[in-house]
Amino acid sequence: MIEFNLNGKVVRSNAFDDTPLLWVIRDEFGLKGTKFGCGIAMCGACTVHIDNDAVRSCSLPLAMANGKEVKTIEGFENKHPLQKAWVKEQVPQCGYCQSGQIMQAATLLDKNTNPSDDEISAHMSANICRCMAYPRIKKAIKEAAKQSTLGVNIFDPSISKDA
Repeated sequence: MIEFNLNGKVVRSNAFDDTPLLWVIRDEFGLKGTKFGCGIAMCGACTVHIDNDAVRSCSLPLAMANGKEVKTIEGFENKHPLQKAWVKEQVPQCGYCQSGQIMQAATLLDKNTNPSDDEISAHMSANICRCMAYPRIKKAIKEAAKQSTLGVNIFDPSISKDA
């Protein structure tokens, strides 16, 4: 049995240790925000956080989550400043990759609250958007970063600039 913290709640799974974490999150726990894209950790649609690091859940064995903190897009509860910036900047077109994009961007802003365009591009380069929304993604990340310069803790989803 694998036990881990999923979005603030301790969960247990009897799935095989080598089952991709993505399928446990989606099928066993019903969290459908994390998407299956390529299945080989190349597109980023399946990005989640494990202990605050962005990881590709489609190829990560469930056993790697044992005892860890796992956060999916649902863990932000539509309150994260990145999600608000995504809406403000009208980032999504089809929307399929967007949860992975937001999860990846959150790890950037966790480490660098005022990233340059080049830093954003480098950090986000492994996340693919078929709709080519990259300029809007960059703009939304910069918008969310502004909130940190206003004294807002952008990593506490209960705190927002609009509150």
